[in-house]
Amino acid sequence: MTRVLILHGPNLNRLGKREPEVYGFETLDKINQRLQKIGDRLAFSVVTKQSNFEGELITAIHEAEGNFDYIICNPGAYTHTSYAIRDAIASVEVPVIEVHLSNIHAREEFRKQSVTAPVCIGQISGFGSYSYDLALQAIRELI
Repeated sequence: MTRVLILHGPNLNRLGKREPEVYGFETLDKINQRLQKIGDRLAFSVVTKQSNFEGELITAIHEAEGNFDYIICNPGAYTHTSYAIRDAIASVEVPVIEVHLSNIHAREEFRKQSVTAPVCIGQISGFGSYSYDLALQAIRELI
């Protein structure tokens, strides 16, 4: 069984309330429930984790090695600023797919640069919460 860790970064616990015109009305709990169902259909073991703390995300990435086959990561605003998360991704042998709900390349100038994408196997953005679904489908195709 393919083991997938899905990491949600800062402020994603506010989905459904936070800027719904950008991020939609769906809550993180609903997204996670859907991802679990998709994982079941694909015969994946899916574990989800959300943290507003950079160090917790880094620790989760480190601990994924040997415990997960893939990571799907939405680093949130850390996408643009966290060389520490970038280095954590680069330090593990677990392939990482970066996802974003909004199209970061069509937003404010500071959001267009991802410091984490260069050490990921791919990036999916702009499809709302379905960006996560697409990442699960990509893993299915990769295996």
